[in-house]
Amino acid sequence: MLALPSDSFEKTVAVAVGLCLVGAVLVSGSAVALKPLQESNKSRDEKVNILEVAGLLVDGTGIDEAFKNIEPKIVELASGDYSDAVDPKTYDQRKAAKDPALSEAIPPEDDIAGIKRKPKYAKVYLVKENGQLKSVILPVSGYGLWSTMYGFMALEADGETVIGLNLYDQAETPGLGGEVVNPKWKALWKGKKVYNYSKTAVHESNLSEKGQTVEIGEVALGLVKGGVDPSKPGAEFQVDALAGATLTSRGVSNLIRYWMGKDGFGPYLAKVRAGRG
Repeated sequence: MLALPSDSFEKTVAVAVGLCLVGAVLVSGSAVALKPLQESNKSRDEKVNILEVAGLLVDGTGIDEAFKNIEPKIVELASGDYSDAVDPKTYDQRKAAKDPALSEAIPPEDDIAGIKRKPKYAKVYLVKENGQLKSVILPVSGYGLWSTMYGFMALEADGETVIGLNLYDQAETPGLGGEVVNPKWKALWKGKKVYNYSKTAVHESNLSEKGQTVEIGEVALGLVKGGVDPSKPGAEFQVDALAGATLTSRGVSNLIRYWMGKDGFGPYLAKVRAGRG
């Protein structure tokens, strides 16, 4: 091969193939070597997002130190009960939503969040202090204008008062729908209520293994155009819509309605409110 002229077809092909093979080996080796670091960074980012939505991200406190009072648990969405069917340490809810064995298709008429499939199990995070539940953090997702928005919603131990909403992964229009990450807008969620019990539309289901009935109120929380008037009835269920981002705002309202409702975390939150969660 070395004896061949430099401009020969055979030598050109051999050099090209050799370079491709060397490049493939280097890329594969780098991917394998960097995987532990990538997994570590992914875990750290998830912890940061969880701490942020719960209001526990404090300057001067290490991420792992701040996270030590947070316990991940697996919830079976259909029943609202805790489950040991999957390991909370390794369970990836996004991957599970794409796995037919761990998820189910959502009927189009029920898919208000535009996610098509939902996992059978969800990983929630319990914030505890001296053994007592202080808050619960729930993964939520839903389609906006351009993207599926992924985030966490944190609720107080009553299972209905909002601490925060953090849509940390989205590709909405910067300056419009992308304002879901604006700290000023995110601050508007604190103290809002999810359920309106004055409504007559209440879902009751015999969901637990003990045959106990849980009551799921109507999801009233959502975004409104024109700004919230605190003096008017219902303001506790309303958050300002994003200016110039009608479809993103509608997507946020829909993902809240879906995940807080009977097909999402509604059964689980009903048990949290009853002290059984």
